Order: sequence, then C-alpha cells, then structure tokens
Amino acid sequence: MKKAIIVGAGIGGLATAVRLAQKGYSVEVFENNFYPGGKLTVFENNGFRFDAGPSLFTMPDWVDELFQLCNKNPKDYFNYQRLDPVCNYFFSDGKFLQAYAEPENFAKEAEKVLGIKAELIIKYLKKSDFIYKQTSFLFLKKSLHRVKTYLSWKVAWSFLQLPFMSVSETLHKSNIRAMQGNKNMAQFFDRFATYNGSNPYQAPGILAIIPHLEFNIGAFFPKGGMHAITQSVYELAKELGVEFHFGSPVEEILVENSKVIGVKSKGFTHLSEVVVSNMDVFFTYRKLMPHQKAPKKTLAQERSSSALIFYWGIKKEFPNMDVHNIFFAENYEREFKNLFENKTFSEDLTVYVHVSSKVEKTDAPDGCENWFVMVNAPANIGQDWEQLKKEARKNILSRLSSVLMEDIESLIISEDVLEPITIEQKTQSY
Repeated sequence: MKKAIIVGAGIGGLATAVRLAQKGYSVEVFENNFYPGGKLTVFENNGFRFDAGPSLFTMPDWVDELFQLCNKNPKDYFNYQRLDPVCNYFFSDGKFLQAYAEPENFAKEAEKVLGIKAELIIKYLKKSDFIYKQTSFLFLKKSLHRVKTYLSWKVAWSFLQLPFMSVSETLHKSNIRAMQGNKNMAQFFDRFATYNGSNPYQAPGILAIIPHLEFNIGAFFPKGGMHAITQSVYELAKELGVEFHFGSPVEEILVENSKVIGVKSKGFTHLSEVVVSNMDVFFTYRKLMPHQKAPKKTLAQERSSSALIFYWGIKKEFPNMDVHNIFFAENYEREFKNLFENKTFSEDLTVYVHVSSKVEKTDAPDGCENWFVMVNAPANIGQDWEQLKKEARKNILSRLSSVLMEDIESLIISEDVLEPITIEQKTQSY
C-alpha cells in the first residue's frame, strides 16, 4: 500500500486525507497544534461558544462530496440550513438593508431601501453566474501550474469570454458603472473582494464572481456551528484509517535526488511516496524546504489583507441583527488605502459581526449573544500590534455603539482577541 503524508490538519489537509485514503493510500497527518481544523476551530469562554475562524459557509456540496466519495450518507455526519436573509447591512448614511437569499427578493428590497433599480441587481447577479460558469471548472477543479490544463477547447473558450468579465477594470469601477453611480450598492458589491483579502480599488472586476455563491447558490449555517465542518471530516478521516499526529510539527520535507521522500518531525524521519503540504506556500518553502528551488515569483507576490477579531460575550440580545452583519465605513476607499499602502487601520472601519447564537441558541447564555467582531487588517510587517489593537477596539466600539444606540463596551462580559501575529503563529499563514 502506498503511503501519503500530509503536513497540517487544516480543513484542506483533512479533505485531502479523506480523498487519498479513499484512493487506497495509507495516510498520516502531522499537525503542529493539538487539534484539527487549522483556522476552522472553536473555543469557549464564560459560557459563550465561538467559531474561531471562517464564519460564512457557501457551496456545501463540496463537503457532502467527501462523504459521497466514501459511500457514506453526509446527513449521518453533517447537516446545515440555508440562511434567509443572508446578511444585514448598516450603511454609514443610516440606511439598513436586509440581503435576502433569493435574488428577486433581494433586488426588490434594495430598490426600496437604496433607490437602485431592481433590474440592475438582477443583471449583475446574472453576470456573476456567467463568470462562474465560464471559469469555475478551471480555477476550482484544475491544477493551474500544469501546461495540459490549458490545452483544451473549453479553456480556450473561457479565455475568449474574458472581455465580458471586466478583467480590464477594477472591481470598484465595474460596480459603480453597473450600479449607475449608486454608491451604497457599489460599496455592497465591492465588499466581496475582501473574501480573498483583496482591495476592490485594485483587484480586477472578475471578482464579481463571488456574489454568485451567496445569492445564486446560497449561504448556509452548519448545525453545531462552523466547527461541525471540521469535526465531521475529521471523524470520516479516522473511520478511513487516517492516522493523526497532533503536537507534531514537521521540521523538514525531505528531498533526495530531486524527489520528495518524506518528512522529519520531532527529529524522526517518516518516509512516504507522497507528501502534501497544507501549510501556506510561503512557509512550506521557506521553513520546510529552505535549500530547495522555490517559486520566487509566487513567494514575492503581494500578501492579502489579514484580520483582527474580537470575540465578545454580550449580555443583551439585538433583534435588528442577524447571523451575519456588516457595518460599513463612510470612506471605503481610504480604509483600503490604509490597509494596503499604509499598513494600518483607518479610524472609520467597516465592521463585520457574526452571531451564531441567532441560530444555535446554546452558543450563548439566555438573554446574551456571542459576537465574533472582525475588521480587515493589514498584513503583518512588524507594526506595533498592541497599539493598533487598542485603537481599533476603540473605533469599533464607537461605530457599533453609534449605530445600535447602545454602550456596547458596557455589555461585554467576556473577551478574546485574534490578530495577524497569532494567526501566523497558530496556522502558519503568511
């Protein structure tokens, strides 16, 4: 039986472990932390449960597929519900928009609240669907570094469609044009660039593909919270015989005669025919393969934005909030300029608040809510993060208190924080 070693038990590592085990490999996973999931993990504080990392779940079929490949019923392991509305939006001019799951309902609500023509939104989401259908098979299912990927008529046809995907202009310019100058609606669609850490004032308009996932497919909530994704795939992997080594950081990927032969962990050598690294590509080469040829162009690319997250236990319930909530900054362009050029925060921040207790009532004590409060953060280049956290916390509280007309700080009864340095330390994310 061929052996495969996976570096990292993040959700990508877990999924890969399942796929290789299903193909007949003997699989071992080495993980630095003492738990699976990477960013997709969980913790509790003072009676509040928090999903520590990703909070939005789209495309659940990709999780279901892992179980179906193994002739298992996904519902025996993992269940979820579709959210409606998807998210509540609080704009700086006082307007409040509920983004309903169905495109038609969403477009009608936006027309009523923001004065945008409903047909413009329907047209935008159809374009988003078009981009997805033309490109998803390539970007989600193919290996982009392989020449043979591009040697097909389907790929050639997709490239011929590029002029219709707004690749020659920024996402913001594309959105302003599509929304006929409606600034609130353009800001709404600009936000989707942040899903992969991009700046909508620099990123290409093809990122208009992202709203397709929420509005044409749907946003979902797993029973038991986002961590249920990790737990279900982890349990499946164990059933398939995957062996996990927690608290076992890989120190080196071993190479002999230009061929990977295994890994070294805790001073011991572990040989295998296949090694898959679920670490960030930067640290994979710089830490685990420092003496091997590296893709310098890839490693030198500009980094995405990061995140600053406060986990607050709130001793009150807010009926005007939902599972997902966005509080927009007034000057969005300045916010991104500070993030990407000045590597700092603006005073006026866009704040995202995830409240899983809106669905999972046991995630917070009675009469309380668990707030996952996140703002986009600059990449870590050695800033004074203690000072940045202090200033950002003050500005976040000011923003939320002003919109919700409550002294939010006085309602906080538990608090944890995660910032770029600790994200990097825990998950090896550059």
